[in-house]
Amino acid sequence: MKYLLKLIFSIRESRVGMIGLAICLFWVLVAIFADVLAPFDPLAIVAPMASPGFSSEQGILWLGGDFLGRDIMSRIIHGARTVLLWAPVATACAYAIGIMLGLTAGYYGGFVDEVLSFFANMVLAFPVLVLLILIISILGASPLSIVVAVTFASSPAVFRLVRGEVLSIRSRDFIAAAKTRGENIFYILFIEILPNAKAPLIVDACLRMGYTTIFIGILGFLGLGFPPPTPDWGGMINENRAIALVAPHMTIFPCLAVSSLVLGLNLLADGISEVSKKI
Repeated sequence: MKYLLKLIFSIRESRVGMIGLAICLFWVLVAIFADVLAPFDPLAIVAPMASPGFSSEQGILWLGGDFLGRDIMSRIIHGARTVLLWAPVATACAYAIGIMLGLTAGYYGGFVDEVLSFFANMVLAFPVLVLLILIISILGASPLSIVVAVTFASSPAVFRLVRGEVLSIRSRDFIAAAKTRGENIFYILFIEILPNAKAPLIVDACLRMGYTTIFIGILGFLGLGFPPPTPDWGGMINENRAIALVAPHMTIFPCLAVSSLVLGLNLLADGISEVSKKI
């Protein structure tokens, strides 16, 4: 926790990191205060096919309306809550599994490492998008299915990262000292080894959050994301893609929302990587 707080305060030394942090904080605040910021109910029919700035009896549709007449701005605002709720959940689940298996494989090595690495490599051999579509097709489109799919597809990469860190740490003197003191395996793994691998894991977590945001957007675009009428950026692009040439604003603004959040997470990861080398 001390390291994380120090990292947060040190991010001020990185201009790139501060830009990324500002973008991420913007979307976090939008998600938290969605009910206050959204000018309309995201499901309310206001003005079908309205262009940006259209003035209706209920108010102004600053980003226009979609083909059903729902306010695009309100749906983007509430869509931020959808993404920023389920993307961290899916990423955290992938990390929980990847860290536990990576610690086990890296510390014990031998047969345990070979078996776990074999299964991880099998999963990584599949194209991620194909794997996600396959899992969602089997389980059905729902938030839980998305979490399961992202966890299954992402945890092997986390596993390999953790395993590599453990292999370089387990032979150090402080690990031998812990064994000499008679510390149990859980203490060695989670108190001695894992904290010493925190820097690359935090950077990777930011990047993986961006990947998960993209995955959720792709699944929504393919009609395999959150069931309608849930406000979902990828789903908004999918719903309006047939008339994208006639009314491009219906797809451009959700695309900008996805790309800006991913950009923020990537810049934040770059900033964390930069300052982590100094602390």
